Amino acid sequence: MNLRDLKYIVAVAESHHFGKAAERCFVSQPTLSGQIKKLEEELDLVIFERTKRSVEVTPVGEVIIAHARKLLEQAEAIEQLAQAHRDPLAGALRVGAIPTLSPYLMPLILVPLRKNYPQMKLVLSEEITGTLLRRLERHEIDVALIATPVEEADLTVVPLFDEPFWLAHPRGHALYNKDDISREDLGQLDLLLLADGHCLAQQAMEACGLSGRTGRGEMGDLRAASLETLLQLVGAGFGCTLVPALAIRGSWMTDSGVIARKLDLPDAFRRVSMVFRRSFPRKHPLEVLAEVILRSLPNTVRPVPLVAMREQIRATP
Repeated sequence: MNLRDLKYIVAVAESHHFGKAAERCFVSQPTLSGQIKKLEEELDLVIFERTKRSVEVTPVGEVIIAHARKLLEQAEAIEQLAQAHRDPLAGALRVGAIPTLSPYLMPLILVPLRKNYPQMKLVLSEEITGTLLRRLERHEIDVALIATPVEEADLTVVPLFDEPFWLAHPRGHALYNKDDISREDLGQLDLLLLADGHCLAQQAMEACGLSGRTGRGEMGDLRAASLETLLQLVGAGFGCTLVPALAIRGSWMTDSGVIARKLDLPDAFRRVSMVFRRSFPRKHPLEVLAEVILRSLPNTVRPVPLVAMREQIRATP
């Protein structure tokens, strides 16, 4: 058994296909299949149940692959330790972020990161929360930026900032001339929501005291695939929506027909956090990323103290 064999079985487990796993590992399919067969014979058990249509992991295989992922991470940690001895920030940091955060946060931090830490390379991906957490578990990304509470023993959650919700409504709306918008006002609106799978809709409704309420009006059943689409519908006069504060800096604010209104509701916000595996060995790049985020935020959000953020990351074993 060697690290190459562990990489092979992890690749097959994640792709459920020997051919795709071979491409991912840059070897021929017969080579990969033969090596896995030898490993199964060596261990005297079956890791994969093979049929003509699918490849599934056996129960004992699931346990073995979980150990394999940890061993591969530790092997990578040894390589990164040597690299960190030369330059702690060198190498790639794989960062995943939710779609309602990434387009608005990343433009704020990429320039200062490149200017102040040119040796630090971010590999970015944008996916919904569930997918990001699964990719963290499979060691496909190193850190996730999400806005949903997480309670997993193997993960560390570091709060970064509280992001208030704003109301977006069309020009000429009945609330246009109203100075303060109350929860009662929100309860009377035709709210447009994101499609299932996005956590923003439920978060906004809960934060604004509208939990359990569905969309109303002629467009009540409409679910947009992205926040940008949702805001275009608002601009076209189809209804109102609740948006996180960073999004009010987006390009849609220019001649879009959308008016963004701050809500005077102290508890109407979502908490954005950094989530990473407790076993992830490169804490310094995580600290740098978090610090750049906190220093780059506009005054529309409420960042946590830098000292508290640093202490929490450094305290992770």
